[in-house]
Amino acid sequence: MQKLFDSEIKVMELIWDKGPIGAKELSLIAYDTIGWNKNTTYTVIKKLVSKGFVRRDDPGFVCTALISREEVCKKETESLIEKFFKGSKSALFSALLDDESLTAEELSSLREMIEKR
Repeated sequence: MQKLFDSEIKVMELIWDKGPIGAKELSLIAYDTIGWNKNTTYTVIKKLVSKGFVRRDDPGFVCTALISREEVCKKETESLIEKFFKGSKSALFSALLDDESLTAEELSSLREMIEKR
């Protein structure tokens, strides 16, 4: 899977949230939420189409996600673990546990996740 840049993820989030959506409506939402002009949004949509993450259908330049949020999250997480923790999930988990800002509730939630595995 190709890498998604932050700008592409922002547009994917809008498409995932709104379902199949026309590019014009998408550009209006991007303007309101991100502050992008129409050309910026259309450029990012074109990149997503060329990468195979979005399908564009006429009429109306309707954009449909071809990959789920969950798939992207999984790939991005794998990339993060590989990049910063040499592929070690336990090293990532250790870094999370070393984070002094974790609340008791977050620690409890992590413990539950482990016990369910």
